[in-house]
Parts: sequence; structure tokens; C-alpha cells
Amino acid sequence: MLAVLIALFAVAVVAPLVFRRFGRGTFYLLGAVPAAGFVWLLVNFASFTSAAQAAASGAPNAPPSLVLPWIPNLEVELAFRMDALSAVLCLLVLGVGALVLVYCARYFKNEDANIGPFGAQLLAFAGAMFGLVTADDLVLLFIFWEMTTILSYLLIGFARDRIFARRSALQALMVTTFGGLAMLVGLVMLGTAAGTYRISAILAQASAGAPQLAGTFVDVAVLLVLVGAVSKSALVPFHFWLPGAMAAPTPVSAYLHAAAMVKAGVYLVARLAPGFSDAATWHMTTAVLGLLTMLVGGWHALKQTDVKLVLAYGTVSQLGFLILVVGQGTANAALAGLALVLAHGFFKASLFLVVGIIDHQAGTRDLRQLSGLWRTSPTLFAVAALSAASMAGVPPLYGFVAKEAVLETLVQGAGRGAAGGWVLAGVVAGSALTAAYSARFLWGAFATKPGLQPTAFRRLPGLFLAPPMVLAGASLVCAFVPQVLEGAIAPYAALFPAPADPVHLGLWHGFTPALGLGVLALAAGAVLFVLRAPVAGFQDLARPALDAERTYRNLIGGVDNVAVWVTGRTQRGSLVFYLGVILTVALVVPAVAAIRLDTPVPSSLRWFDTPAQLVVGLCMAFGAVAAVRANRRFLAVLMVSVTGYGLALMFALQGAPDLALTQLLVETIVLVAFVLALRTLPVELWTTNPSGRRVLRALLGIAFAAAMIYIAATAMASRTAAPVSLDFPELAYYGGAGKNIVNVTLVDLRAWDTFGEITVLAAAATGVASLIFVRGRGDRRRATADIASGSVDRGSEAIHAPRRRAAALRVARSFAVSRREAWLVAGRTLAPERRSIIIEVVTRLIFHTVLLFSIYLLLAGHNSPGGGFAGGLFAGLAMTIRYLAGGRFELAEATPITPGTLLGLGLAVAGFSAVLPLAFGGQIFQSAAFEFSLPLFGDHKFVSSTIFDIGVYLVVVGLVADVLRSLGGEIDERTEGRGPTAPHGEPEDEELEAAR
Repeated sequence: MLAVLIALFAVAVVAPLVFRRFGRGTFYLLGAVPAAGFVWLLVNFASFTSAAQAAASGAPNAPPSLVLPWIPNLEVELAFRMDALSAVLCLLVLGVGALVLVYCARYFKNEDANIGPFGAQLLAFAGAMFGLVTADDLVLLFIFWEMTTILSYLLIGFARDRIFARRSALQALMVTTFGGLAMLVGLVMLGTAAGTYRISAILAQASAGAPQLAGTFVDVAVLLVLVGAVSKSALVPFHFWLPGAMAAPTPVSAYLHAAAMVKAGVYLVARLAPGFSDAATWHMTTAVLGLLTMLVGGWHALKQTDVKLVLAYGTVSQLGFLILVVGQGTANAALAGLALVLAHGFFKASLFLVVGIIDHQAGTRDLRQLSGLWRTSPTLFAVAALSAASMAGVPPLYGFVAKEAVLETLVQGAGRGAAGGWVLAGVVAGSALTAAYSARFLWGAFATKPGLQPTAFRRLPGLFLAPPMVLAGASLVCAFVPQVLEGAIAPYAALFPAPADPVHLGLWHGFTPALGLGVLALAAGAVLFVLRAPVAGFQDLARPALDAERTYRNLIGGVDNVAVWVTGRTQRGSLVFYLGVILTVALVVPAVAAIRLDTPVPSSLRWFDTPAQLVVGLCMAFGAVAAVRANRRFLAVLMVSVTGYGLALMFALQGAPDLALTQLLVETIVLVAFVLALRTLPVELWTTNPSGRRVLRALLGIAFAAAMIYIAATAMASRTAAPVSLDFPELAYYGGAGKNIVNVTLVDLRAWDTFGEITVLAAAATGVASLIFVRGRGDRRRATADIASGSVDRGSEAIHAPRRRAAALRVARSFAVSRREAWLVAGRTLAPERRSIIIEVVTRLIFHTVLLFSIYLLLAGHNSPGGGFAGGLFAGLAMTIRYLAGGRFELAEATPITPGTLLGLGLAVAGFSAVLPLAFGGQIFQSAAFEFSLPLFGDHKFVSSTIFDIGVYLVVVGLVADVLRSLGGEIDERTEGRGPTAPHGEPEDEELEAAR
């Protein structure tokens, strides 16, 4: 089972590459994967159902077939189970999936765009559905559930150049994601109440009447889970997304919207029915919404002119019917419901594939334009007739067998109460609508219509017709061997209490009430079809008072309007306003909590430990006040940096050299980034603020600072237990095999946190690059050899310098154009007046030393101050020096590997170090220490977490390079030569003109 799941996803990953080589013929290769899984399933089907039967005799559910530990602390496992219910659904997932992929090989052309990703997504969807129906863990089930949501969004929006396809895909995503989030809450509540997330264990407790799975809490949880099921299966009021999803290619409709995705909601209801069908919210949701959906979908199908939409609304109707039946919570309903699930998968997938053939060969799906196809393509007509008759419940087809079993079950239920009678009457009415739209589809697609010329229809390839023919044949053959499928379904039905009068699948049970009701539904459907013109006129008059799709659009529009209103009043473009809101909230909320709660007051207060701390603190305070009083941006930034450097000194004085080093490097990099960003802003800060507002801002800042001091002091005074940090030295030395507690904590004890942080760093770098470059990441730069000497960074000083500087410029220019002393690779590209021989020489001398020292910090950080973060920052400073000395082309020479590559490589190395222990039987991010001796170098110890630290190093280097390239090089390029024009009439030196 695990091999099938892995194969589906693995082949999907490489599928786009295979498409480049074999074109649309790759669909045959893709179809072979689910086909092989289908054969495996058939060969082992008896063992699955017999195991489930044996388990059902002593326990409500079969045990899972495979359990792999995943997140033990959260009790989340990779638990899979193949019981009778899963096996029946897998027949559709794998069998229909294989046929649809074979069908795609004739449906698409080699020149169709994006068929490679399409094939990969369709096969991945099969894997997601297979995982969903075999998952035995609530969290794992939800993961596969959301995978189907995302993949269906991509498949529906395949025609990305069509706005209707994009809108329909987004609509399906919004609706099903809403239901999925509600379901997630319900699943968490259910797992919390049961004390386990194992589905089989939860159902065992529920079937045994466990008290913890009874009450309002569980009823609400079940209701939330059902919200996810009805949204996925397009029940009222979420039914509108499924017809819109017909914008997808027909193979998608045949698979996702007939046999797979929409069955997920039906499967979930069937899975939970043995344990929770007695919940207070169960029958109200499944019976009422199911019956209403069956009637609404059938009614809408009668007025569609697109034959694909006729099937779409018919699918909505049938899904309501399915959930109504499987939600009954009885053995007979379970047997009849699963039989109907199989029948629906056979005939509806076949009919959608027939529609795709008609659209492909005739060029239209409009029943007002189609005419005479029953003569043009009699074989296709026969296939469609068999499938449509099975959908209507006409004997001798499997749809009739399943529907009669359902009617027999409902007849028994009608005898036990008035509610059952209403359900039975509604199902008969819905069956009449089913018969009517089945006839409408067959007539609309194939009949010869008066006044229309026969529709041109190209020759039909045999492989194109084979998949729907196989499915239509299944509807015919299964009707004559119903005992085989009943034997497959019976173990699932055995999970419910044994019925007094069991229902069986069969073609003939005699003249029974169920048979009479079936005939009545067919007759009523025939009347509706014959009177289709008056019925259409009545439908035009009887417009619904509530349109679900219009309600959805109004709701989305309302959310957009509210977002615009809120954004307009909060995102004012005023930094003062933003900071005021942030500080006010950060002041008021903790202050109110501190006032309302009984917080202890510190009994003693010590201002400083040493005089050096007092001096550093006063310097930091001076920097903060000076930053507020500064009237120039650069001075303000420098004063802010004084506080940062002071904090680094505080760390050093407190005996934390690793924190001091990191803070020092971070402050330096941030200072450079600030200065680079501020170049495009005016030099001076605001100077005309009203005095009242200045006082208000000062009071807010002082109050916020006082509140933070008070909170920190009371938090320290409230400690009742020993700090957890007291155990860190022992954990670092014996657990992480390192002496640097900070570094071991980052790369070992809390590696998950660090991995999240470097991911955020990569996202931040990408965000900065996106804001600056707009189009692409700007990785492709001009070669330095192609840049003329002295042509870069020509500011206004070079062009408009007075004549008295001409002599100095001649000296600078001679240095610039000389290649004999090339201290920097790209230094010659700078304009002469921008170069400094001292800076270039110093840069040449210290660059490699700084890089080597950064590598030393990386490797020595496990036992000494340093680590990947500090080493990466130090390497970033080396690149910063190169940029400041030689400009953007010198930066490009310093980083031959693009920043995007460095970021991706760093994340990849960190991820590799996380999963590597799994290959040796360990856990994710588990580290190991290796001690060895080298000649001349002595004894050494290598800890595997150093590999993770290398990933951190690369990410930090990539971040700094991206910031320098974005805020430095790109802004340099945009501002070159944009200085003011020369004063009118002022003569310019000839050499200055040449420099220009």
C-alpha cells in the first residue's frame, strides 16, 4: 500500500520531464502507475475484506495495516489502513484514474501548453485521494484532504489565460478551504475528546458508547467535520462551486468531479457513520441537506443547454443522494450506499468522457447545435445510452441494482416514522428528476433535431473511446454479478447493527414496493422530459428567492469592500501613525493585565553590577535621546546604532561573548542596510511638528519604556521554579556534544526554531528583491569586462565640479584607467572621483582574511564563540567592504554565485541535515558526534549538526548579498547620472565633458 502511494507521487514529480521527451504519449506511462495499483488491489482484495470481516466480528474497525512514527510528541503518525470501505473507494481512485489518464493521451495534443504539469498534477491528485481514503490518522487525513483541494484548484484553472477558469478555480478553492478549516477544528476537537487521533481507535470508542465521545462538545465537533464533507461534496448551500468547476478540461471533470474528489465528502460521512450516526447534528445535516441537494441539483439540470453542465448539476444531485444514503447509519443503508457510490463512479465518469469526445470531435457542447450524432457515431451513442440509463436506474444495469437497494432501505425506514416517509417521497421525486435529465442529456447530445443540419463529427480513434466504453461495460457487467460487489461491501456493512430484514443486491427481487417506486420515478421522469418546453417556461418564471452563487459573490465583494475601508483608514503611509498604534496597543494590553492581575513587586532593585555597565547604559540613553533630537536621517541612524553597539557591550560585560559578537555583527549589517536605503530619501527629517504632538509622542515613548521595565521586573519577581536555562549547559555538553551553549541550542536543541527562522530570512530577502527589482530577481548582471573604465557611478559632482578641481580629477583619472595596480577586480569601472586608493588597498588586504575568519567562526562555533549565523554575518561584512570600495560590479565579482542560489542551497543543506538521520534509524534533526585523530593535527571531534550550521551560514550570506544587491547595486544603477543640470552659462572643463 505504501509502495503504491509513493509510486503515485514519485512518478508525478518526474512527469514534466518525461513529457518533454515523449509528449502526450507520457499519459500512457502515467496511467500504468494507477493501473498497476488497481491490479494489486484486485489481487489482494479478498484478503483486505476478509481481514476487515474478521476484525468486524470482534471490534468495530480493522486495525491499520501500517504505522510509521512521525510527530510522537503530538501523537501524529503516518497510519494507513486498507479495510473494505477504503478498498471500495480505491477501486474508483485507481481504476478510473488509470482510464482517465489513458483518455488524456488522445484528448490533448502535443502542442497544448502545460500538459506536462497537468499530467503530474492529475497523477498527484490520484495519490492524494489514495492517501485520503487509506489514512487512519485525523491529521494525516486532513493533510491529504487539503492536498486534493490545492491540486483541484490547479487542475480547474488549467486554462489560465481564461478569466472564467481562474475565477472558477478560485471559487472552488475558497469554498472547499472554508469547509476544510471548519473540519480541521472539528477533527482537533474529536481527537481531543477521544484522547487519540487514530481514526480506528476513535470509532471503536464511539461504537462502544464511550462517555467521553458523547455530549454537546462532540456533537459540535461532528457538525464541523460534516461542514467540511458537505462543502467538498458540493451540497447545498455550497453546491454552486461544482458547476463552475466545469471550466476544467473534461478529464478533470470525469475524475475529480465524478469519481474522486467530490467522493471525499461521501467517504468521510461513510467513515464516521458507524460511530457517530447517532450524534444530535448528524441526521439533520446528512438527510436534510442531502435531500435538498438532490432536488436542487436535478431541477437545475433540466434547464441547462450545455451537456456538460447537465452532467454537472446531475452530479450535484447524485452527491446529495449519496450522502443522504450513507448517512442513514444502518447496515442496509451502508450496503446500498456503497453500491450506489460505485455505480455513480462508473456511469458519471463515462458520461463526462463522452462529453469530452463530443466537444473534441464536434467542437461544441451546446445541445441546441448538436444534431444527429447517434447516426454519425453509433458506438459512442451506445456507450452514452448505457451510462445514461444506468444513471436513471433503468434495468438491467448496475445503477438500477444500486438504486433499488436504496429504495428498499428507505421503504423500511418509512415504515418506522413520518420522517422516513418524507425522505422516501423526496428521493422518489429526485429520482424522477434524475431520469428526466438523463433523457435530456441523451436527447441533447445525440438526437436528430428538426431544423438542424447533422453535426460534423471527425473520425473517432479507438483508444479515445476505450475508457468510457470500459466504464459503461462495468455498469452492464456488474448488474449480472451483484453478489461479487456485495461480498466486497458486506464487511463495511457489518460495522453496523445487524438488520432484522437485510437488503441484498440483485437484478430481481420480485414485485416489491421498491420496484414500483422505481418504475414510478422513471415514468415521472419521462413525463418531465416530454413536457420539457412547459417545464422550461415554468422554470423561467419560478426564479429562486435565494441564489447561492450570487450570495457567495456578494459575500466576497463585501469582504473586499471592508478590507478596502479598513486599509484606507489604517494604512495611511504615516510611520508616526503606525508606531503610535503599535506602541499604544503594546502599552495598554500588558498594563491592563498588570493592573487586573495580582503581580508581585520586586523587593530589591540593583541599578548596575559594575561602573562599566553604568557608563554603557548612559551612552545608550544618550544615543536614544540624540536619535530623537537629530534633524538628519543619517545622524539619527548612527545614534540608533549607538544603542545597538551598547547592547553588544552589555552582553560582553555579562560574560556572553557569543551574543555580543552576534549583536555587533547584526548591528553593523543593519546600519549599512539603513544607510543604503536612506540614500533615496531627503537628508533632513521633519522639523515642523506641533509641540503638543511632540509632547504626546514623548509621553507615549516614556510610558511604553516604563511599562516594559515594570513587566520585566515583575516577571523576574514572579519566578517560582528554577530557570530552564540551568539545564542547558549539561544538555549542550552531553546532548549536543558542544561547549557553546548558544550555538548548540540553535543547531541542536531548538533546531526546528532555527530552521523556521532561516526560512523567514530567505522569504525576507526574496521580498526585498521583489520590491526593488519588480521583474525577476535581477540575477543576470552585465560582465565586468564589458564595462568601460570610469563609466560607473557618475554623479553630479563629476559633471558639475568647478574648474579648480580639474587638476585633482586628472590625477584620479590616471589612477582609474591604469590597469597596472588593479587592487580590485571591478574598481576601474568606478568614476575617478568615486575611488579611493586607501580603501581599495585595505579591502584587497583584509577581504580574504575576513572570509577565512568567517569560516573559522562557522567551524569553531560549536565549542567557542561563533557559529553559522555569526560566520555568515562576518562573510557578509566582507562583501559589504567589497561593495563600498568597488561598487555594484565589484559586489558581483565577490559573489559569483547568485544570492537566490545561496539562499536555496542553504535551505537545502539545512533540510538535508534534518532528514539525514532518518537513513540511519534516527529522528529528524538528531545529531551525532564523531571523534578521530589526524597526523600532526591531533584529536578532533566533528558533530553532524555542523552541516545544519553550514546551511545557516549560506542563508545568511545569501541574505546579506541580496540586500546589498537590492538596496545597493540596483539603486546605484537607477540613480546614476540623475544629478541636477549644470548652471546655465557655466563653462565645463573638456575633460569633465569627456568623463560625462
